[in-house]
Amino acid sequence: MQTLDKRTRFEQVVMPHLEAAFNLARWLTRNDHDAEDVVQEAYVRAFTFFDGFRGEDGRSWLLTVVRNTCYTWLEKQRPHEPTVRLDERVHAPSSALNPEHLFLRRATGEELRAVVEELPLEFREVVVLRELEGLSYKEIAAMLSLPLGTVMSRLTRGRARLRQSLSAGKELAP
Repeated sequence: MQTLDKRTRFEQVVMPHLEAAFNLARWLTRNDHDAEDVVQEAYVRAFTFFDGFRGEDGRSWLLTVVRNTCYTWLEKQRPHEPTVRLDERVHAPSSALNPEHLFLRRATGEELRAVVEELPLEFREVVVLRELEGLSYKEIAAMLSLPLGTVMSRLTRGRARLRQSLSAGKELAP
């Protein structure tokens, strides 16, 4: 009887976030088929450890499981993914475009996707979680086990790289 209750509760709390789980996995793995595998594994893990879920935000909890599953998968599949080198010219603060304008520019979906995929993983994940999944800075910090300042810094740097990549490409017509 308890298994049925667990399954029913899992379906109510976690299953509605399947699209967000796939979206995050897709951006982190950069491949639809790999993302499907990661999400399937993440849902198995989530169900296995669902007894430890204490009624917090189901979406954030699931995305944390998906993220951790992605990192485990990436370590096995791509053990030598390049790390980020700090380049002050790229990371310097800029007032050129705010994030809303950046994502509202008339870049095609394919151009925007390519630019986001070029971001190093630690910048890509915070940009996806904030701009595409709509999580708050505080939720992202908790999910990634990072200080709030680190989340804000990575988001700023990721946005700067997006801005630079979009402006380096062809000028988009209004």
